[in-house]
Amino acid sequence: MYVNIAGYRFVDLPDRNSLREPFREKCYSLGLKGTILLSHNGINFFLAGTQESIDEYITFLEEDHRLQGIPVHTSYSEYQPFRRMLVRLKKEIISLGADEIRPAEHEGKYIEPLEFKTWLDDGREVVVLDTRNDYELRVGTFNNSVDLDIKSFRDFPAAAKSLEYDKSTPVVMFCTGGIRCEKASIVMENQGWEEVYQIKGGVLGYFRETGGSHWNGDCFVFDQRVALDKNLQEADHEMCFKCREPLSPEDLESDMYSVEEYCPFCYDTGAGLL
Repeated sequence: MYVNIAGYRFVDLPDRNSLREPFREKCYSLGLKGTILLSHNGINFFLAGTQESIDEYITFLEEDHRLQGIPVHTSYSEYQPFRRMLVRLKKEIISLGADEIRPAEHEGKYIEPLEFKTWLDDGREVVVLDTRNDYELRVGTFNNSVDLDIKSFRDFPAAAKSLEYDKSTPVVMFCTGGIRCEKASIVMENQGWEEVYQIKGGVLGYFRETGGSHWNGDCFVFDQRVALDKNLQEADHEMCFKCREPLSPEDLESDMYSVEEYCPFCYDTGAGLL
């Protein structure tokens, strides 16, 4: 059984260049696979390995006081869901293309998963805003959530401007683990929204705390598992070999699907007509 972890923190790391090699050496020595992103404004990581290796990685991480106590999402798989180990230096640990949006300097408001579930149970007036990409929404999302129909998180600021709601209405945003909402909440406040929240721990935290009430489908993840169900177990989705779109069991049964050739999302490009 492999232990999968994901975590992030927005924090000033002026020495990020010198951090790369120690992280890489440690992860290689522990046999971990996945990706670590290091920027001057924080760290973001997705890793998988044995429980012992993951524990040693956390111990190594917390030797740096700036990285102590990072909340970590944990799930399990019967195989290694990452192909290799990468430690990358990036301008942003989640790309928005707006240098003025700095979560390390401006922390947004959080709503606990159980409290948000209560809001939904009670039918409270709220804009439930999905900050993820269009292909992620197809795998699953909250009932009655707002779909901005974006293909990249960089499209979020412009898409958010098109929302036609009274800006005094509470907004609750969500993404897979919370990192995109850290920036999206600042964008929304800058656009004049008065009451902006993000679900603490994102969708995965919501699943863990509530069992996924009010959620329709599964949750897309960025590894070979493709999606997790409400129990944080691997769901029945696959990835198209050609276009990398997530495919549901229904997509896999389509006449427009052929293993390693095409799927319903790239069939009309001519691949299925050859």
